[in-house]
Amino acid sequence: MDELPPLMTPAKLCQARTRAGTLCRCPALRGRERCRLHGGRAGAPKGEANGSWKHGGQTNDAIALRREAGRLLKELRNV
Repeated sequence: MDELPPLMTPAKLCQARTRAGTLCRCPALRGRERCRLHGGRAGAPKGEANGSWKHGGQTNDAIALRREAGRLLKELRNV
């Protein structure tokens, strides 16, 4: 396979691997490791600031509370 020509920009390149196994040659987004095609813009705010927030039942706090309640119920059953 021939060598690819050098890029004409000093921008940092995306660190994602393509299907061919080579590095992506798109410029990475500012402050990120990936380009826009490989998820550089991905990421949503946590909690109620996220537009998909509904009730908070799957937050880390809610999950920890359910685990603790289940652990206490097991203790009560074994007494």
